Amino acid sequence: MPGGGFCKLPGGSVVVALGLPSPAGDGSSVRILVHAVNRPRALTRLRNLGLRAVYLRGNTHPPTPDEVTAVLHHPDGLLWRALPQADAELWHPIRALPRRPPAGRLLHPPGPRVPDARTAAEGRKPGALGPYAADPRAEGPLGPPGAGPRAAEGGHRTGAL
Repeated sequence: MPGGGFCKLPGGSVVVALGLPSPAGDGSSVRILVHAVNRPRALTRLRNLGLRAVYLRGNTHPPTPDEVTAVLHHPDGLLWRALPQADAELWHPIRALPRRPPAGRLLHPPGPRVPDARTAAEGRKPGALGPYAADPRAEGPLGPPGAGPRAAEGGHRTGAL
């Protein structure tokens, strides 16, 4: 059931129900319920959880009264259940949704960093932020440490502005 829908509640908020492929990548589908102030905010809540390509086109499968009751009584307002539904399966919080491992995860740790030509030419260590980042005691762009505008007062604030 790739469709979804919404219903507007008397208080002005909405409940959005979406049928999506499972993020675990096992070929199954899940039904996700979201309670939010409006439809765009409900979709934003799902996108912030990592479900990036979530859209609500039409109102083909609006939430049933039982689904609305379930999401309203949950403190997070985000629930899911596998499809097709088994009679005994309950709604789960969104934190329990199985996730696929990230595609960019490396199996082996990266090797040593090779400095680029600019870093080597400037005499910096690889990963240093600037010419003064390697040694914090080195003279910075404002002069040696302690030569700032408060050096005369011993580094303390004075009453003058």
